[in-house]
Amino acid sequence: MREIGRQRRLRSKAAIGLAAAAALAVGGSLAATQAVAAPRTHAAAHGGLSVTKEAFGSTTEPYTGKDTPVFRYTLTNARGMKVQILSYGGIVQDIWVPNRHGHLADVVLGFKTLKEYVTEDSPPVTANGGPYFGETIGRYGNRIAKGTFSLDQPGAGKVTYTLPINNGVNSLHGGLNGFGNHVWASQAVQGNGSVGVQLTLVSPNGDESHPAGSPGCPNGCTGYPAQLKVVLTYSLNNRNQLILHYNMTNQSSNLNTVVNLTNHSYFNLAGEGSFPGSAYGQLLQINADKYTPTDTTQIPLGYQASVFGTPFDFTKPTPMGARIEDYTANFNSPGFNQLLIGQGYDHNWVLNPGHNGPLGLNLAARAFDPASGRAMAVYTDQPGVQVYTSNFLNGTLIGISGHAYRQGAAYTFETQHFPDSPNHPNFPSTELKAGQTQNTTTIFAFN
Repeated sequence: MREIGRQRRLRSKAAIGLAAAAALAVGGSLAATQAVAAPRTHAAAHGGLSVTKEAFGSTTEPYTGKDTPVFRYTLTNARGMKVQILSYGGIVQDIWVPNRHGHLADVVLGFKTLKEYVTEDSPPVTANGGPYFGETIGRYGNRIAKGTFSLDQPGAGKVTYTLPINNGVNSLHGGLNGFGNHVWASQAVQGNGSVGVQLTLVSPNGDESHPAGSPGCPNGCTGYPAQLKVVLTYSLNNRNQLILHYNMTNQSSNLNTVVNLTNHSYFNLAGEGSFPGSAYGQLLQINADKYTPTDTTQIPLGYQASVFGTPFDFTKPTPMGARIEDYTANFNSPGFNQLLIGQGYDHNWVLNPGHNGPLGLNLAARAFDPASGRAMAVYTDQPGVQVYTSNFLNGTLIGISGHAYRQGAAYTFETQHFPDSPNHPNFPSTELKAGQTQNTTTIFAFN
């Protein structure tokens, strides 16, 4: 907060300094044992690009119940950028980006060992689930109200489905064992001017079903319908672009389903080990004139509201913490303050339409750290972005560089469909019909 005044003066500089880039990252396997690097396999590519693979322990795979090896993939480019991705959870463990003087820093929060990811990142518990550092979130990113939704099924009419409750009275980020809790099949890939890793996970029909009396399922849970195959490719190029491409196929011939995938990386462009609250002074810009206000359980109220005249206005570069303590009005919520309920920002912004970014994608958001000069732009084909300002980090988690993570340590840009969309027919649909395939792409571009 001490830097906010200075950063306000640097807003115009920030707007100029933010540039778009596109990148592809890699996935690999990690183990629940101590993360001791094993011998690496190395694949060189043209233009100073390379990808390596190393063993990173093993852990129990929930689908099979068997101990399964985990790998870590390291992607590097000719400009010094490095990304490490785990096959456990499709997790982005770290992203190393140079500052204006060429000095590298890891700009995402994360853990050092696989054991920490297994026990701390999103443990299968009913009380809020953990921070989800770097995870691939699925089947459904964000919240589903009371863990229930209805879906029309061929020949059966409207069918009601129930999911584990793991966030107050709601289901969050897929339930107790979301995609971030699984070991994905993985392989290194190379493209024209990029290197990366391809991760594959097959989610069975009834995923997250549990009998009555199970944690989060006092009356039993049906789980998600239909078998879903997900192929996620992370790629990195020499433009410092990290590209995430999701390919999702409903492999059922007679069941529709819902799907909403995202990445849950926490960004701090000053470096993940920066002083507590350092992210409050970084400039954020969100390409959205509207957002979806939420109720006291952080479920959307069902309508879109203007950001103008509220603390949710980031249409111009603004320090993240400039208005995060503004509790003087209800801001489109009946009788309560959303920033007080969420202890900060944890909301979905409705993106303004556009296709002027790399690969014809839409600009979602920008971030800029005046001290280091690091900038990031986020592009996507999704209709929304959930911005979360690490409100519930309380100093009990130790990060990859040995620092305790506290409130205001970072922010997320979770490109996605709107929360609780299956229960809001007026929101963009997240339904994936039987036999259909869907593709979506997000780019984290660093400058």
